Amino acid sequence: MRSADFRGATVVVALTMAAGCAVNPATGKRQVSLVGERQEIQMGRDAADEVRTSLGLYTDEGLRTYVDGVGQRVAAESERAQLTWSFNVVDDASVNAFALPGGFIYVTRGLVTHLNSEAELAAVLGHEIGHVAARHSVNQISKAQLASVGLGIGMILRPELQSLGQLGQAGLGLLLLKYGRDDENQADELGIRYMTKAGYPATAMPQVLRMLERVSDAEGGGRVPGWLSTHPSPADRVTRVTAELRNVPDSGTAGLRREPYLRHVDGVVYGVDPREGFVRDHTFYHPAMAFQIDFPKGFEVTNQKQAVGAISPSSDAIVVVTLAGRASPEAAAREFFAQSGVQMGREWRGDINGLRADAHEFAAAAGNVPVRGLAAFLEHGGHVFQILGYSAANTWSRYDDSFSDSIKSFERLKDRRYLDVQPLRVKVVPSSRLTSLDDLSRRAPISREKLELLNGASDDARSAAFVKTVVGDDLTTEILRDQEQRRRDRAAR
Repeated sequence: MRSADFRGATVVVALTMAAGCAVNPATGKRQVSLVGERQEIQMGRDAADEVRTSLGLYTDEGLRTYVDGVGQRVAAESERAQLTWSFNVVDDASVNAFALPGGFIYVTRGLVTHLNSEAELAAVLGHEIGHVAARHSVNQISKAQLASVGLGIGMILRPELQSLGQLGQAGLGLLLLKYGRDDENQADELGIRYMTKAGYPATAMPQVLRMLERVSDAEGGGRVPGWLSTHPSPADRVTRVTAELRNVPDSGTAGLRREPYLRHVDGVVYGVDPREGFVRDHTFYHPAMAFQIDFPKGFEVTNQKQAVGAISPSSDAIVVVTLAGRASPEAAAREFFAQSGVQMGREWRGDINGLRADAHEFAAAAGNVPVRGLAAFLEHGGHVFQILGYSAANTWSRYDDSFSDSIKSFERLKDRRYLDVQPLRVKVVPSSRLTSLDDLSRRAPISREKLELLNGASDDARSAAFVKTVVGDDLTTEILRDQEQRRRDRAAR
């Protein structure tokens, strides 16, 4: 959960233009399209606002400028160079990249840490530029008749009225459209074309695909789904792309630009940032906002930028914490109950663990399902927090005590060890006989396997001038290990 004020917004695009034919700029072929370029750009701009609000951008201006510079260089070689291209880094631990219509392209910081040269970054950006140049997302939307289907991409807007059990899905439909095999193959081909024209060796493309395949088996914990959640498996694409390279002139390794890339990666946050919240046992701690709350035992906790919540094992009950964005608990409660269809029940006013609070029972509906719940509004640290615990009305008696206990557990975070926790960071070090991955892994807070993934190597780092390792405090290492164990437990179920 993020400390910025959350008002939330859902982008709904409804286009009523008549179906027509347009020429695909990258292929020269005619295709059915309901979306003109002006509408495409506006869709992307609106969705980009949601990315900034809901996912958050990584606040390293030097890295952002560098990524944008590489992207602009590659995009200038595309068939749609006239677009106002934008390249940004999402503050997320997962390994992924995605393109919005109209030229808005993103890589996660998790992906940035796993690439090892500017050429590999150019390959990723070239692939995403290919999707935009060939209007793949617009073509998908046209096929789905977006004119009659609104795509909401907001994060947990008015959670009391959302369908139960959807917190972890985050509603990223437009951002993470899953492309078909033909679109992916075409984006690979276009990406190779653009990156080589921009001066980068095409051999970086299969290297990236191999890395993505390996990382997808080991990653976990990001807010954005992993790469394989939005792209077909890269295994056969490596073979196909490698075959394509036979027709591409070999430009050698001069254009890899490994060391300039590593200079920008040095110091980037590795893994989930504990400052934005973490779980130990069933307690959620948020160091940046200095609060903690106990969620019901057995509930699965999901921490998003704008909210943190926990869902029951049977997905029929949920507890969600957000910022109410009002000056007082009373004002937040008035706004909550001013919503159509939300009925106020018993009220309680006083304090919870020394924090001024206003709490109520309520009834509402999630679609056609009657809902009952508790709504509490608490003042802490200059913010008013909203805590909702709700379930289907027919299961309310099963959860009401658990919801009440969760709300009553909300309190100031006072443990200095948790308040002062810092994220792990990538550190780039000169390579020598003393910096093999075996040696580094004995000192690093992550496994040798993960160091291999960071460095794109399967043996050691002696052949490179610089290698990446990870540094950070012991508590963050414990938190990441807890998270990894929970991921394994979920996968085993």
